[in-house]
Amino acid sequence: MYEEDSKIPFIMVPDGESNPIVLFVFISRETGETEPGLEGEEVPIVEMDLHSYADMQVLKDNLDEQTYDKVRSALGLDPLKVASAAGEKITQNARDNVSKNQKNST
Repeated sequence: MYEEDSKIPFIMVPDGESNPIVLFVFISRETGETEPGLEGEEVPIVEMDLHSYADMQVLKDNLDEQTYDKVRSALGLDPLKVASAAGEKITQNARDNVSKNQKNST
């Protein structure tokens, strides 16, 4: 499902169920060609490719650091230590800005 005004899908996990560790998704695209439908109408031809998406936390928990960073690199992500340092810097900047705004508003 998609939340309104968001391009990030979400999955409702029922109580007692585990989070999915891998998702299988068909990606479909119209080819620009058509074929006759059941009643003779033109129906778009659709190509469907099956893709899988893994839970990065499961990979992190089960791979050594070097292998996990290879996976991250293959996905266009920085190594975990580099990304963590950048995230800490962003978090600290946000904290500094909040602190500065609180001081200016008093």
